[in-house]
Amino acid sequence: MGDVAIATSGYSYDDWRGAFYPEALPKDDFLRYYALFFPFVELNFSYYAMPKASSLAAMAARTPSSFRFSIKAHKSLTHEPGAAWRDDAVAFAKAVGALADAGRLAAVLVQLPYRFHHTPDNRSYLAALLAALAPLPLVVEFRNDEWRGERVYDELDRRGVGVAMVDRPELPGLPAIDERVTGGLAYMRFHGRNADAWWSGDATSRYDYLYSKEELAVTVPRLKRMAKAGNLLVAFNNHARANAVRNAGELKELLNPS
Repeated sequence: MGDVAIATSGYSYDDWRGAFYPEALPKDDFLRYYALFFPFVELNFSYYAMPKASSLAAMAARTPSSFRFSIKAHKSLTHEPGAAWRDDAVAFAKAVGALADAGRLAAVLVQLPYRFHHTPDNRSYLAALLAALAPLPLVVEFRNDEWRGERVYDELDRRGVGVAMVDRPELPGLPAIDERVTGGLAYMRFHGRNADAWWSGDATSRYDYLYSKEELAVTVPRLKRMAKAGNLLVAFNNHARANAVRNAGELKELLNPS
């Protein structure tokens, strides 16, 4: 079985004070403290603001040499691509290269929205985007079930690109978990199962969910099977009130019982 690394999506949340971070801990020390407990982190800020190489290098300097980063692709490449998307891809790849060159980059997460349908134009765009970001370690997360299938997975595998499987509410149009591993990298994201807020909620309420230990235990066999096909990254995105931290710790115990 490959290595299994469990972490959270994001780390800089004020409501984690008291629940995870010491109340008096300066926010500038959040990442350093976080790295004491987790082997990597999934960075979300890079979706909203184009990352800078200097900022990423500074983050790497605040963490141990073994700590890695998974970084989300900027929205200009996934949700709001415009005529200058190729320039944006170059800028993004250049910035993220600071982590890659230092051996600190776990993955680049290309998260595509539900409205990104499986059309000829979108297939062409995705192929061009993946080529533009190569040879960075890429993982694609599809939010639309139209992309689910062996032909898509085989093409990603041919390109050496991973596919992220997602635990989320069972709703029409959302892809089920296939346990498929492509590109030699297994990736699993836990978004919570808050069906009522999935379509109507904001970025906080949509993921406001605490998994029970029973729900997590059911996922363990699946994760072990995925890890047999490659190193597995697991990220909890149910960040409200540090639920992600709690569930990450519980899953780690379930996977590695003492």
